[in-house]
Amino acid sequence: MRAHLGDRLVIESPATGAARRDGEIVGLHHEDGTPPYDVRWSDTDDVTLVFPGPDAHVRRMQHERSESSRGSQPGASEAAATPPAAPRSGTADPGDIGRRVAAERRRLGISREETARRARMSANYLAYLEERPADPTLATLVRLADALGTTAAALRGGGIDLPPGGGHALLHPQLRDLGPEECRVLLSTHGVGRVAVSAPDGRPAVVPVNYDVVDEAIVFRTAPGSVTAAAAGKEVAFEVDHVDDALSQGWSVLAVGPASTVTDPDAVRELVRHAHTTPWAGGERAMWVSIRPTSLTGRRITPADR
Repeated sequence: MRAHLGDRLVIESPATGAARRDGEIVGLHHEDGTPPYDVRWSDTDDVTLVFPGPDAHVRRMQHERSESSRGSQPGASEAAATPPAAPRSGTADPGDIGRRVAAERRRLGISREETARRARMSANYLAYLEERPADPTLATLVRLADALGTTAAALRGGGIDLPPGGGHALLHPQLRDLGPEECRVLLSTHGVGRVAVSAPDGRPAVVPVNYDVVDEAIVFRTAPGSVTAAAAGKEVAFEVDHVDDALSQGWSVLAVGPASTVTDPDAVRELVRHAHTTPWAGGERAMWVSIRPTSLTGRRITPADR
């Protein structure tokens, strides 16, 4: 079996021979067009790595177009043969990987079509990847990284064991203050933040915790006697941020306010019921600490032209 970008992979029912599923081939893994393929399925718009079985065949796009030009009546097969149009620019919020791919491509000054050619994939799929949240396969990321002179890890957001900030600064960065409402929105996404406290031995400490926001209070679970448990009864600082090392931009929010232990049983039950995540550190962490911000500030770094 051999295919070209833009051809359709059709999976047939063994019983009837009718098309059971079909999709556009948007990525090749071998220059000779042999499997496997990256296929964008027409029924879900998802892209998956496919190793075709005996119930699959390739439908040539060029052959179908020539049949259409000879006057065949439009039908379901021709409609299925038309590649999905690329999404219009700006109509959707791109995913992190797509933003990084687009940023690297613009940095190199190469077109989307040239990038797709170098990566041996459909330009339509590259447009989809840049303009919509997507989860490309590792093979697709490797080919894109090779075409853009970077690494798959960088397109994914950097090495997991490396601290952020190792990339190059933006050529024209813009640092702006965030208003209280934008800070609340960013803070309310919940996840991992950092508590700045005075440890029991009197030394300052900054400890990452899994947190939630419930009724405008920042809440997290800890264990009695831990460093973060020492926050109760004191005014503390709590920081959360997002750093995109591949694009050298990001934001941070700082909340300052009194911390207290949640002791009311009904309140504890409500916190457990609303918690989005359990502490990554594991173990018995039944003590809830609540921070009521009296000050909320933040900053964001973006390119100056945005």
